[in-house]
Amino acid sequence: MSQPDTACGTTAAAPREKRSLTSDQIQEILPHRFPFLLVDRIVDYEPGVFATGIKCVSVAEPVFCGHFPQEHVMPGVLLLEALAQVGAVALLSCPENRGKIAYFGGVKKCRFKRKVTPGDLVELHCRLTEQRGSVGFGQAVATVEGAVACSAELTFAIGS
Repeated sequence: MSQPDTACGTTAAAPREKRSLTSDQIQEILPHRFPFLLVDRIVDYEPGVFATGIKCVSVAEPVFCGHFPQEHVMPGVLLLEALAQVGAVALLSCPENRGKIAYFGGVKKCRFKRKVTPGDLVELHCRLTEQRGSVGFGQAVATVEGAVACSAELTFAIGS
């Protein structure tokens, strides 16, 4: 992506309709499965440009058995993973990347601003900013009720 506002190498087009993906459709793009698929729905995306998803945090998730028994808090690393999964949807929904896998390659400038707890609806957004060969970069932010819970710069490595 030489320009961040282009989709899979094409030029920006006129206004578009929102695209969404169900959990079943997400599993056609990502290899993750329960309990590690951390995105419940993609509410909008543009292949090669961005994806926005949601995670409905439930007390029934296995991680809350041990994190923490006295106060349930979603681990920050799982928030980062959820953001990376949303970014991978944006990257892997490009026709040239269909059927490939996106590995989490790195994280920079990560900040945690608020706790995420059971009952929260987390909005996950990742905008791809650059691609150099099989390596992609993105700006990611997770919010709850409009407040930033986590932000980071992510790196992806596209494998076969």
